[in-house]
Amino acid sequence: MEIKKNPKSNLENYSKLFMQLGLVLALFVTYMSFEKKTYDLVYNDLGTANMTADMDEETVITKRIEKVKPPPPKQPTPDKIEIVEDEKEIIETVVESTEVDETDAVEVEEIVEVEDVEEAIEDVSFMIIEDVPVFPGCKGNKAQLKKCFSRKVGKHFNRKFDIDLPNELGLSPGKKRVSIGFKIDKHGNVVNIQCRAPHPRIKKEVIRIMKMLPKMKPGKQRGKPVGVKYSIPFTLLVQD
Repeated sequence: MEIKKNPKSNLENYSKLFMQLGLVLALFVTYMSFEKKTYDLVYNDLGTANMTADMDEETVITKRIEKVKPPPPKQPTPDKIEIVEDEKEIIETVVESTEVDETDAVEVEEIVEVEDVEEAIEDVSFMIIEDVPVFPGCKGNKAQLKKCFSRKVGKHFNRKFDIDLPNELGLSPGKKRVSIGFKIDKHGNVVNIQCRAPHPRIKKEVIRIMKMLPKMKPGKQRGKPVGVKYSIPFTLLVQD
């Protein structure tokens, strides 16, 4: 048995109508979109913002609640107050005045001034002195000053000594030894001249010559001028 459709219920017969209705609806929507009026967006004036304006802050006031201390307990009041007399005798202390009357003689112990005694440094040998005496004209270090000192003293003796004196005294021919010692004091002067010679006249001549030595720069020990002992031997040649 074949089922037959009702021609009115067949939708394909209305497809052209549906298409035309859809086209008309699309054209209507397009037309209305073109006809719609649009307006520019206008912002309301909010005014000028002041960033430096003081901001009102809400201040919260707090109140410190202190604990209320309970009042101290009241001591019981005695029923009767007795007055006791003080039987102890008070001894008053008398303070003596320390003021001195002008008429009173005041004994003062004698003040003795103590002079500063400079430490005395003994004379030092020329060989061990820290700063050797300086003969006028000598320069250099310690060793050079020592060598120059001895050379100058020997030159002074040979130039001043009378070489004919040993022959005049009739001394036996040969070498005669003469030992000389003296001190350069802390002022640079030549003092305490001593001599051992084969004849008294030679000794006297040697002392005379040593007294003619020039003033020197004094030697120093621990930075202070001191006396310096010096000794030197000489040899005299007595000819026939």
